[in-house]
Amino acid sequence: MKTCIVYYSKHHGNTKKLVDAIAGADGSVTLIDVTEHPDADLSAFDRIGIASGIYFSSFAAQIVAFADARLPENRNVFYIYTHGAPVGGFLKGIRSVVKKKHCRELGKYHCLGFDTFGPFGKIGGIAKGHPTEKEIAGAVRFYKEL
Repeated sequence: MKTCIVYYSKHHGNTKKLVDAIAGADGSVTLIDVTEHPDADLSAFDRIGIASGIYFSSFAAQIVAFADARLPENRNVFYIYTHGAPVGGFLKGIRSVVKKKHCRELGKYHCLGFDTFGPFGKIGGIAKGHPTEKEIAGAVRFYKEL
């Protein structure tokens, strides 16, 4: 099964650490940074990971817009995300796009990520030291178990 992971990971690179580890464990995975390749063609991929940091309780607007424009219909999709806040309905926006494209959800992996976005920067950030090596290994394990 041909797999890619489209991702948006800015500020601290938390999400990129996870997708890089997955690609390191499975050299056949194609990583696509949506800011560098906004017109990437995903039609050749059977399984598509959508990865993002969380911004204001949602996947990054850039990755949601990319998925809305570029995600092919009827694909297997999985989610990977990092977040500073411990709880939230983080998948709501991206799931609506995936549902509209009639894709099948295979699962999700998420963990804490160092966060200085918005008001958190004024207090020195939250979730310092995340993702940990254990959390990064958890992302690889999640991927291998799909």
